[in-house]
Amino acid sequence: MKKKSLIALAVFALIAVAAVLVHRAAFAREATTYRFAKIEKGDVESTVSATGTLGAVTTVAVGTQVSGQIAELFVDFNDTVKKGQLLARIDPTLQQQAVIDAEAALERVRAQALQAQRENHRNAELMSAGLVARSEYEATGSSLEVARANVRSAQVALDRARQNLEYTKIYAPIDGVVVERNVDLGQTVAASLSAPQLFLIANDLAHMQILAKVGEGDIAGIKEGQTAKFTVQALPKQTFEGRVQQVRLQSTTTENVVNYTVVVSVANAGKQLLPGMTARVSFLTRSAHDVLKVANAALRFKPQTEDATAAKAAPSRRGRGSSALYSLDGKGALNRVRVQTGVTDGSFTEVRGADLREGMQVIAGISQPQTAKSESTSTSPFQATGAQQGGGRQRPGGF
Repeated sequence: MKKKSLIALAVFALIAVAAVLVHRAAFAREATTYRFAKIEKGDVESTVSATGTLGAVTTVAVGTQVSGQIAELFVDFNDTVKKGQLLARIDPTLQQQAVIDAEAALERVRAQALQAQRENHRNAELMSAGLVARSEYEATGSSLEVARANVRSAQVALDRARQNLEYTKIYAPIDGVVVERNVDLGQTVAASLSAPQLFLIANDLAHMQILAKVGEGDIAGIKEGQTAKFTVQALPKQTFEGRVQQVRLQSTTTENVVNYTVVVSVANAGKQLLPGMTARVSFLTRSAHDVLKVANAALRFKPQTEDATAAKAAPSRRGRGSSALYSLDGKGALNRVRVQTGVTDGSFTEVRGADLREGMQVIAGISQPQTAKSESTSTSPFQATGAQQGGGRQRPGGF
């Protein structure tokens, strides 16, 4: 009798323990909280980001080839100029004097050449009459050639002096806008081996370009004719568009990072963009339009436990572009949905699959509520824009 009582107590204790374990397991499942993301329909664009500087397509530095004092200034910053327009004048006094001196030198050598010609002609007649030696005639002939060479040299010097006088007038070499003026009235400029810059003229600012630096890891995705969008700090709410005009082959290395220069042509009809602005550029490398897409957190979600059926359904090796999403069926059990992934923009990814439809709810994360004494709240490390927070209890179906 006593033995039967002990057996009965042991059975009762086992049943009680089993009941407690079942209750705890049910409570744990009931307390599980999922975060859901909705499968949406829309566009997905993959981009490469870079930073560059806006500038005019053509800029010309206007200098001077003669030294002197700035006597007159006819333009200022931001003035629009035409090709051939007079921009400034250097005091021409020294150049005018040089022209007068060169003219006098030319007249002098011309007179000398005329005298040499007369002497040579006279000696020619005397030699014919046998009155002078042939050597004397040849000497006067040589003097005549030297005098003629001196005339040509003096003419060149006069032309140079006149050209230097003309250089005291500074003209615009192209149509454009004066973006820099580096001299003031009365300032002395010295033309040595390199001409000093007086003005910087930018060609038509209605057409500009961005010189963007793209890393070697992304340059393969940049092609001529590709669309590029960019923003500038001065107009943060506006997005501008350009097109890749050139990918330069010459690389630059900065702190062991290899970059290539990409030239982006930009239309600037409204003249909102200014030279020197920093542009944050996004190059469109791939795009998908009107496709199903899901937050990346849903693609990164992995359940903590799976039943044997789900484990068998999971492929041992996942091919490139394939992944899986998880949803809940009507009984609250996990349902694995195999999908093919496409273009991603870093937040959303294009997904394709026979079992997918717009508006479908998939799991983006899982957490344990703080009611469980043995664990504190644990959330998925992956959470992206578009994920929806679930309720306190397990949500059946999720569709």
